[in-house]
Amino acid sequence: MIRFDQFTLARGVKPLFEKTSFTLNPGEKAGLVGANGAGKSSLFAVLRGTLQADAGDASWPLSWRIAHVAQETPATERSALDYTLDGDTVLREIEAQIARAHAAHDGLAEGNAHAAFADADGYTAPARAQALLLGLGFTLAQTQQSVAHFSGGWRMRLNLAQALMCRSDLLLLDEPTNHLDLDAIVWLEDWLNRYAGTLIVISHDREFLDAVCASTLHIDQQQITRYGGNYSQFELLRAQQLNLQQSAYDKQQRNIAHLQSFISRFKAKASKARQAQSRVKALEKMEQIASVQTASPFSFSFRTAGAAPNPMLTLDDIQCGYRSASRDVAIVNDLTLSIQNGQRIGLLGANGQGKSTLVKTLAGVLPPLVGNMHTGKGLRIGYFAQHQLETLRDADSPLQHLIRLAPEAREQELRSFLGSFNFSGNTAISPIAPFSGGEKARLALALMIWLKPNLLLLDEPTNHLDLETREALTLALAQFDGTLIVVSHDRHLLRAVCDQFMLVANHRLQPFDGDLDDYRAWLLRDAAAKRSLNNNRDTSQTSNNTADRKAERRAQADLRQQAIQSKKPIQQRITQLEKVLQRLGKEKNVIDAELADPASYEIEHKGRLANALKRQAEIAAQLAETESAWLNEQAALEQLGL
Repeated sequence: MIRFDQFTLARGVKPLFEKTSFTLNPGEKAGLVGANGAGKSSLFAVLRGTLQADAGDASWPLSWRIAHVAQETPATERSALDYTLDGDTVLREIEAQIARAHAAHDGLAEGNAHAAFADADGYTAPARAQALLLGLGFTLAQTQQSVAHFSGGWRMRLNLAQALMCRSDLLLLDEPTNHLDLDAIVWLEDWLNRYAGTLIVISHDREFLDAVCASTLHIDQQQITRYGGNYSQFELLRAQQLNLQQSAYDKQQRNIAHLQSFISRFKAKASKARQAQSRVKALEKMEQIASVQTASPFSFSFRTAGAAPNPMLTLDDIQCGYRSASRDVAIVNDLTLSIQNGQRIGLLGANGQGKSTLVKTLAGVLPPLVGNMHTGKGLRIGYFAQHQLETLRDADSPLQHLIRLAPEAREQELRSFLGSFNFSGNTAISPIAPFSGGEKARLALALMIWLKPNLLLLDEPTNHLDLETREALTLALAQFDGTLIVVSHDRHLLRAVCDQFMLVANHRLQPFDGDLDDYRAWLLRDAAAKRSLNNNRDTSQTSNNTADRKAERRAQADLRQQAIQSKKPIQQRITQLEKVLQRLGKEKNVIDAELADPASYEIEHKGRLANALKRQAEIAAQLAETESAWLNEQAALEQLGL
């Protein structure tokens, strides 16, 4: 298990954690959340061993293999498939042993290494690596292309595939969905739900956290608090906890005021001096309850647009794509569409199918290759795409950017508008060069909203935005009274703002008959069919080698059996204890969620509440006992050096 005890850490002069403690059980999947700069990445660095505690203790089994997503990708000529296979360091070491034994003409060592290769599922490794790449959106042809061939976003996908390929006990994922489309996110959720190790994930995608995580680690005020339940359950529990804390604080303040009043009135009276003194001591011994301190929720709204045409846009047999000097590249064909005032459309489809190309065509950034597009009178398009961040001028301030759009407006009006997007004071007049990606995205949104659009074309508007800003954007779009077409991998936003969905696939745009849950089920069925096809192909490819591998394995079986005999009983006990920990953890999450429900505290549920509280205490005791036994077995295994 992972155990932090009175853990303290500072970066420079900034304290990040102060005497904080928490535990995670083996096989647990936890979301790590907190404000930007709270210390999430630093906590990952501690778990990876690149940072050490200033005080306290952070421990986990020494035998654990830890996988994380590399932030840099070498521009190597190795193929994407080979680069992904490099993630399985155990397999690569066995391959090196085979090569060394072969070069030394050591037949016994080479036979042992081949047996170890078979035990490590080495013959199926290429198929497994290929399945990872296909699931993350690569085509079969792309798996054979060099790493240097891919752009930055695709290289990050390669790093993610390499981390998933690693046979890890602990997997650390920092914003894994940032460079993925919705199809790849759904695939990743399914993969992580089948992952047997311990998972800690940092993400601004609340639906991803809900789908993958059964517990939440929250960083706030230099403390890490573990909550049972996914992100949505954490939000409920956190709100209730803050309400209880504030109520307790208010009650204590009333009590303090009453004691202070008594002391002030009677401390000079001899007859009351003793009672006054006792109250002074009571005040001194009282453990102060902190007042709830939360940041004001960030919010904004769209400016009221003028009258909108209907239809807004009409497309007649359009062909969308790119025009070059040598030839035209068509992406979406035979597009006939009328966009009506008030429609709220979400575009679905795999990466590379043409969603962004379609939106660029609607925005007028790309002219149609074939066909005609007609715009209604009074149409005002607000177009947001990630490349717009690159058009911002780093040397200019938010105010200078806005003045270019509205040179006639009063400066105070512009400052007030920027203030509603959290660009106030010196921030409004400072160069944006040091701004984070999220701050630049927020500025680009503000500039778009100033123009009072009546048709919004949004291509991945939540990239780089934190959870708070995503929620503010979702609420603002839900209240927007114009027309909306959005491409996003944020399902929470899509559910909240879209009334209908359309699918871009096979060079066509067509209505999607269903909601996002139907789309997710459709994607999983398609992924399962592909896995089955790959498994069948792998079985066919390896059948000719089965007899030779069996002979090798029989020849080495006795030697390997002796080597593993000493560790097998310990591993069996560890496995049994981990199953108990997982069962108790799941039961604890259910009870925590039940106790978080305000209805549980109603009078008619008094008996059930008492039983839940009693069972919660029993589970806590059983968890502590089981965790202790698990730690003892891990220590025994590590003493064997296995």
